[in-house]
Amino acid sequence: MFPLPKIRRATKKPAPPEKRTLDVAGRLMPLTIKQHDRATRITLRIEPGGRALKMTVPKGLAAREVNAFLDRHQGWLLTKLAKFSTDTGLRDGGEILFRGIRHRIEHTGSLRGLTEAIVLDGKPVLRVSGMPEHIGRRIATFLKKEARSDLERLSRLHAGSIKAPIRSISMKDTRSRWGSCSSEGNLSFSWRIVMAPPSVIDYLAAHEVAHLKEMNHGPHFWALCKKLCPHMEEAKSWLKRHGSQLHAIEFE
Repeated sequence: MFPLPKIRRATKKPAPPEKRTLDVAGRLMPLTIKQHDRATRITLRIEPGGRALKMTVPKGLAAREVNAFLDRHQGWLLTKLAKFSTDTGLRDGGEILFRGIRHRIEHTGSLRGLTEAIVLDGKPVLRVSGMPEHIGRRIATFLKKEARSDLERLSRLHAGSIKAPIRSISMKDTRSRWGSCSSEGNLSFSWRIVMAPPSVIDYLAAHEVAHLKEMNHGPHFWALCKKLCPHMEEAKSWLKRHGSQLHAIEFE
């Protein structure tokens, strides 16, 4: 007798996320709606920086229920999105945070020259050259350079104290996390952290370096992180309160 061929059961692929634009009191927000097999209720969250919305719904939920939920939460969205200003302020006379200090932006009027943070008449100023429409881009380039300088120095300092080798350090513009550490020893950071106070920058470096020894967020990890950065709790609190505002700034 010949063995019967195995019957392969077709597996149903999950429905692709629905993409739409939601009007929140005149503010058009990209919205992603994803069905989840194990979801028992609707969840709606604002992406870091207030740039988009993400919704998770139980599988097979009727469209009218999704729309009704969105209608009921218009007020909540309006309140939450109010803290994300649509005005970047990246222009002559505007302001930008740099290492936790608010700097007034001064456009030099010159097409060439370095972007530099100085103290003028007792007040912090960020001087920017080039075309006025490129102010945001030039500030971003400056912040990336300064972030790399700070984070490379702090990361190697912390890594040296626990004798953990670093393979590489890179700067990115991630919105879902401030940093990461791979099992190969590659550290990655969001350069936007350089707008935060120095103690917060130090915490981020310590956090990722601690992962070189503990690739988890268990008790041993947090104990090591606090040993490297005694002001860890204050820094975490600052990021929780202000981190989204840093992500919300549009430099381009």
